[in-house]
Amino acid sequence: MQSANMLLRKIVRNSVLPFAAQHGMKKDFFLLSRTLSLSLCLKQDKSREPSEKLDLDEWKKVMKSGLQEEVSETVSEPKELSSLAAARETLEMWRLAGRAVPEDISEEQLKTFMECPSKSAKKKYLKYLHLKELYRKNNKRKMDEKRERRLEAQDEASKTDETKKSPFVCLWSSTMDRAYNWRAAQSMIFGQPLVFDMSYEKEMSVREVTNTVRQIVMSESCNRRSVDPFHIHFCNFKDDSLYHREFIKIYREAWGKLLITVTDQCYTEIFPKDKLIYLTADSPKVMKTFDHDKIYIVGSMVDKSIKTGVSLARAKRLGLETAALPLEKYLLWSTGAKNLTLDQMMHILLTLKDTADWEKALEFVPKRKYCGFVNKPVKELKKTLDLINTLKLGKGGEEIRKQFAKNYPRK
Repeated sequence: MQSANMLLRKIVRNSVLPFAAQHGMKKDFFLLSRTLSLSLCLKQDKSREPSEKLDLDEWKKVMKSGLQEEVSETVSEPKELSSLAAARETLEMWRLAGRAVPEDISEEQLKTFMECPSKSAKKKYLKYLHLKELYRKNNKRKMDEKRERRLEAQDEASKTDETKKSPFVCLWSSTMDRAYNWRAAQSMIFGQPLVFDMSYEKEMSVREVTNTVRQIVMSESCNRRSVDPFHIHFCNFKDDSLYHREFIKIYREAWGKLLITVTDQCYTEIFPKDKLIYLTADSPKVMKTFDHDKIYIVGSMVDKSIKTGVSLARAKRLGLETAALPLEKYLLWSTGAKNLTLDQMMHILLTLKDTADWEKALEFVPKRKYCGFVNKPVKELKKTLDLINTLKLGKGGEEIRKQFAKNYPRK
């Protein structure tokens, strides 16, 4: 009897119940199967003793557990697929509504989207994916543009190589190089010294040192092409330092032929202290005019993190005079730090040396950092700014802001 019950249970579980679960016949078919099985069992049990009769409660529990297992196995996958399809429809509706939704989304990202606890969390997650997708597309576009520019530059270089082969162009370039070298040689005897402080290697990373050397190379090239160049000094320069290795990578054999002075001595040991002025953006003293009798020092440092006060502290330890460029005096400063690159400083100093015109010199400041030049006296500008700051929380603050905007329009 027990073997017959087990056989009947296996037949119902393996063949009949999955068919009923797939076609939505769960309850009715369950009752029908139970009556059939019970009828068969009762017919066989009529000839047996009452002790061998079937326990209906136990049979009911067994049948219910088997039905739940089979139904859960057959229905779990369609439920998951339907939920993913519903989530994709929701994303499509949000995309049509104009919300920030990524175009391509994987199944893992879709499951993460479905697991978000609230609607706002889902929106934030989709916005994050959308921004990430835009960033990836923007990088790809930039790489494509860069590749196109490189191909165009190669085409232009191939064209210019043909023109360089002409004897007239070769004679002209060699003549100009001789003229520039002659000016640089004269500056080593009669020119005004300009010092690059090369003692900041420990303050920078390898990448920052590489950027510093590149900016110094551009500064040296700009100085060599100037009408009245500086006599450049590299002070505190150590052999086999990171600076030295980077210079050799760029100049190669021309490093030993540069018309500059390279020394491991400090500038205080070479020049008198009363003639030295350390140019730093952290200095409280503002440079008013360019002095041809002074020797200006520029710190050879590029710091992405903008370490304030490093060069000022060094100048104070050595007891040197400091100065900062009058950027706020002549420029309506907008955003960013007031630290400039070394080649920009070289352009500014050369222009001041030749023309003594601050407006022409400060044109080399990047345009993204300022709105325009100051048209009215600085004292009136400071008074208006102080008045705005005092009345910022008052009732008349908005009117003063409008009046200030009329008096000082942006260029």
